[in-house]
Amino acid sequence: MTAQDSATAQTTIAVGTDDRSRFGSGSAVPDSGSGSIRPGSGSDSGPTDGSLLPRGAMLAALGVVSFSLTFPGTAWGLESFGPWTLVSLRIALSALIAGALLLGQRVPFPDRAHWPGLAVVAGGSLIGFPLLTTIALQTSTTSHAAVVIGLLPLATAALGAVRTGRRPSRAFWAAALAGAAVVAAFTVQQSGGALSAGDVYLFAALLVCAAAYVEGGRLASVMPGWHVVGWALVLCLPFALVGAAVALAYEPWRLTAHGVAGLLWLAAGSNFFGLYVWYRGLAAIGVPKASQLQLAQPLLTLLWSVLLLGEHLSPAAPLAAVGVLVCIAVTQRARS
Repeated sequence: MTAQDSATAQTTIAVGTDDRSRFGSGSAVPDSGSGSIRPGSGSDSGPTDGSLLPRGAMLAALGVVSFSLTFPGTAWGLESFGPWTLVSLRIALSALIAGALLLGQRVPFPDRAHWPGLAVVAGGSLIGFPLLTTIALQTSTTSHAAVVIGLLPLATAALGAVRTGRRPSRAFWAAALAGAAVVAAFTVQQSGGALSAGDVYLFAALLVCAAAYVEGGRLASVMPGWHVVGWALVLCLPFALVGAAVALAYEPWRLTAHGVAGLLWLAAGSNFFGLYVWYRGLAAIGVPKASQLQLAQPLLTLLWSVLLLGEHLSPAAPLAAVGVLVCIAVTQRARS
């Protein structure tokens, strides 16, 4: 496969023969004296001289668009399935897709050192976030859920700074905080300013997802992004199959066009494709900058809520969109 060949070629360039014998093919090489992962050593990151920044930003933005359809897809899926059934089937189907691709490409098992990080990705973005948000959406509208999810970029950037040791500039943090404030103000106004019973689940989802994004971005700098997603999904498969069998036996379900479409999108679109391009973008332009592209996600979710779910959008949406775009532009230009 081209991505696999590219990974081997770039690893050979970035890592000398002696280093490969010490760390293994495709493994990260710590910077001398720092113990941190050197950016750009994986196939998805590309050079760090700025030549691939537009491409990395485009990949991350494509991931954001995919994620923005997650809540509407979940709302559709809940028309056919209970929350536990929907999450279990979503994970099981996407894991089967990933497993088939990994098997078909004869992808070797990741190094032992990468499995803890893959477990964080699996537990956070593939199990924790879907389950917690699905439960929350039983009592919250998609527009209200965007109140909390609008803070995800800030949480991801903060955790990324702690995890990787990179310290974005003051201009970056100022723009990130301003963007989060714009998103929060708009979505609170959109939802009427009221808190729902699902807010605890949404805040928990925010934290586990941010942790998974940071760890996934780190892994995607030393191995192809679809390998990160694929192996994390394979880790989830046994739990998903057991969960689906139990949930189908206890939760009522009925197949509808919306329900099936929502489930298929969540499995193939959000869980696999969205995370694949997202982690490639994280590796290419870094966690802080990529995370700020998600400032646009709540506004996109609200747009899909109007088009797909018939919810009403506030007249303030254009102003909020302009404010968010300005903040995103500043974060992409600021030193990180």
